[in-house]
Amino acid sequence: MYSLTHLTDAVLLRQLTSLVHHDRASTAMLLAHLAEVDMRRLYAPAGYPSMHAFCVERLGFSDDAAYRRIRAARAARQFPALFTAVSRGRLNLAVVSLIAPHLTYGNVDALIEAGTHKRKAEVEEFLAERFGSSEATPDPAAKIRVIPPRPSGPPAAPLPLLSAEESETPLPPIATAELQRQTSVEVRNDLLVPGRVADAEVPAAPRFHFQFVVPKSTHDKLCHAQSLLSHAVPTGDLAQVFDRALDALISQLEVRKLGVSTRELRREGEGSSSDRVSRYIPAAVRRAVWERDEGRCTFVSITGGRCRSRRFIELDHVVPFARGGKAIVENLRLRCSAHNQYEAERVFGVDFMRRKRQEAFASADAGDAAGEGGT
Repeated sequence: MYSLTHLTDAVLLRQLTSLVHHDRASTAMLLAHLAEVDMRRLYAPAGYPSMHAFCVERLGFSDDAAYRRIRAARAARQFPALFTAVSRGRLNLAVVSLIAPHLTYGNVDALIEAGTHKRKAEVEEFLAERFGSSEATPDPAAKIRVIPPRPSGPPAAPLPLLSAEESETPLPPIATAELQRQTSVEVRNDLLVPGRVADAEVPAAPRFHFQFVVPKSTHDKLCHAQSLLSHAVPTGDLAQVFDRALDALISQLEVRKLGVSTRELRREGEGSSSDRVSRYIPAAVRRAVWERDEGRCTFVSITGGRCRSRRFIELDHVVPFARGGKAIVENLRLRCSAHNQYEAERVFGVDFMRRKRQEAFASADAGDAAGEGGT
């Protein structure tokens, strides 16, 4: 099916051109579907906390491909001319992603024209000239790259080379010297005994390469932390400083977010069986729910898949507080913000929750205005 050796050059090129046209049209239609799924938030009932997670885990896109397509889809939904430009091959996804942050209803046609049939570097140069280099070329994106583990044992012996006598062509001097070096290694038979191979059974742990840009203030904090840790980490090794900083931060955040340990659950939770309904959730109850749910969203889709999100985790009442639900372990569960909102809209209705959010925003704005007026 995929062998094309039987095609003539003319037919091969003609079919390739046709496939490219179909691919562009399919890409535009894909963006339209992604935009509509995103607008309807259909990723939530499917068990995913975000559109990006849906694209990566459900649709199988890479992180970069998902990010680029979602950004292009959202821009094209707001500016439909982008769909046509992509379908006709005037813009590719890389260019759409570049111009998306700068699009307005007044300049969309001009930016599409400027990016038509242009390479990424050319569009970056154009945006830098028009909008300024700081806006057109933002800081490099933060990245985390997995570094394969280093072998814990000695490297495997290379395959033996052919000797000069065994080869039809004499080996060059460098290869001959390498052959002599390899074949001169002495192998002790007393070491070749049957037994367990430790290195094969205990794989080395992977390492990670971090890349991100920080302002000067963060750099100053890092230097100060290195100074404070100079006795414990005399080399100032950034990896050790980073690890210790995360330990301290996690400990602080756990106390702030989860409160006391579960050992205090009995003492602090004794009053939780009261009939009085309150929004206050005791610290011990928060930690018990967190440990039971393993710090992960508990939403399960109709297909049985549990949400994998551990970010933006919130406590959710199984029986809503507005309907008399109590702040006890049995009536609480962890939900990511997307699925907490989805559950509230399912129970109370989308329009009701939209009004509540608008009222909350208006109240917050009024409070900010009052604060500014009193200063």
